[in-house]
Amino acid sequence: MKCRIMGATEWALLVVLSLLWGGSFFFVAVALEHLGPLSVVLGRVGIAAVVLTAWVHVRGGRMPREPGVWGAFLVMGALNNVLPFTLIAWGQTHIDSGLAAILNATTPLFTVVLAHLLTTDEPMTTNRVAGVTLGFVGVAVLVGPGLVHSLDLRELGGLAVLGAACSYGLAGIYGRRFKGLPPAVAAAGMLTAATAVMVPLAALFGEPFAAWPGASTIGAVLGLALLGTALGYLIYFRILATAGATNLLLVTFLIPISAILLGATLLGERLAPEHFAGMALIGLGLAAIDGRPLTWLRRRHAEGFTAVRAGSGRVRVGRSHGKCRRPSREIR
Repeated sequence: MKCRIMGATEWALLVVLSLLWGGSFFFVAVALEHLGPLSVVLGRVGIAAVVLTAWVHVRGGRMPREPGVWGAFLVMGALNNVLPFTLIAWGQTHIDSGLAAILNATTPLFTVVLAHLLTTDEPMTTNRVAGVTLGFVGVAVLVGPGLVHSLDLRELGGLAVLGAACSYGLAGIYGRRFKGLPPAVAAAGMLTAATAVMVPLAALFGEPFAAWPGASTIGAVLGLALLGTALGYLIYFRILATAGATNLLLVTFLIPISAILLGATLLGERLAPEHFAGMALIGLGLAAIDGRPLTWLRRRHAEGFTAVRAGSGRVRVGRSHGKCRRPSREIR
């Protein structure tokens, strides 16, 4: 599958999406100062569900009525919203937002492994095996040393975010069944089903308010719902339609950067050297899975070889054109 060329608009949207999804970790950290994880997740999915449903109707669409479709929405909402959002929010009560974003960047690693195990059309390749290996070595650098000595809440927080990444991977595979639905309809249905699950969960297990949340908490929940979820999904599907899934994978590289910068500048968070080492290994793993860096190196090598042959007066060798491997889908 050949790479689609991304124009200035697609690149701008990609950067905006990385800021929105990287900013989600910041908003969660702020909201958790006065709300429990379940309350944060309920606010996130509930407000986003209302906004996206209204968007569908404003655009002249309609929500499906078939029970089977809503059953699929329920499963997708659990895998892509309820479980990962809750695990990330709980994990961020024990680890910094930047570290959570780095661990969440392992989603494509889990997706590749799960797609190989659960489907027949996405087998492991040499690039993918190398990428997954590098990525999980990076995970070991991030959380492994603590697990060797003890299993405290900090390590459990990191494992919770890894569990969320795994759930996103399952959601990416399950979400293939929604190809026939308009993206906004699928997102609105998924978030509505997730809200239906979160309401009783938050009522039964959520922490009661000690006091009415302040402006910063309410603003964080609104930012998380409107920017990181509702607007994020709309931009995600726009890039997917115009630039393709291969180019969309680039957002995975950018999310931790924006999350780390926001955490450092606004929350005073500081990452340890092993966190940057782990992030570098995960980034190398994602690059190997994506395939484009290797394709670029091969192309440069072929062009250099062509120039040498041409300079020596020998027969010219045609330029090599690389192809992108199709990555597993990443859904947020």
